Amino acid sequence: MPGIFVTGTDTGVGKTRVAVALIEALKAQGLRVAGMKPVAAGCERLKDAWVNEDVTMLRAAANVAAPMAWINPYLFPEPVAPHLAAARQNTRIELAPIVAAYRELERRADVVVVEGAGGFRVPLNEAEDSADLAVALGLPMVLVVGLRLGCLNHALLSVEAIAARGLTLAGWVANGIDPAMALRQENVRALRERIASPCLAEWPWLEKNTCEAASAMLDLGPVLSGLARR
Repeated sequence: MPGIFVTGTDTGVGKTRVAVALIEALKAQGLRVAGMKPVAAGCERLKDAWVNEDVTMLRAAANVAAPMAWINPYLFPEPVAPHLAAARQNTRIELAPIVAAYRELERRADVVVVEGAGGFRVPLNEAEDSADLAVALGLPMVLVVGLRLGCLNHALLSVEAIAARGLTLAGWVANGIDPAMALRQENVRALRERIASPCLAEWPWLEKNTCEAASAMLDLGPVLSGLARR
């Protein structure tokens, strides 16, 4: 079982919630699971280090210890698009170091859950984006759909983009991020009718991030089947 790549229809749609829930569910299967966030932008300064909340959550959930350089090869203080954050730090995000870090994690874990930055096509440098990273890793994808106005278009375009890159969509998660969303169930039904891959979970809006509880509501079967076929 190599790994799973968690992407989203946008930023702020709950990718970390889904990634941590996947880690918890896979651990419950008796697997050694590592978490990885190749690129993170947006940190706070704690003592002598920059800390990203998503990276901290993934690391805490995993049951495979690993150096931070493997878990999070690129970390930037400003919460902006990754290629812009890198440019402001006079650096360039390269795919090769990320793939090398992933291979190190892969050797130590049964499964590596990789959380992408932003949406599927977010730029990483002047020529490559998160889709190129997903292709380089060659992992089955889980798409997180943030349930809010406009999610239908964002979700269907993301599904098309994933297929266009020759990647496998193992499943998708409908994650409630707008408590006041109108016709929420009708939107989810429209997605179920149009996306061939299975819906792994439909989560309501929750004021607090309860990844452990969410993992119990996750249909892990399609993910495990996809991994087993690799």
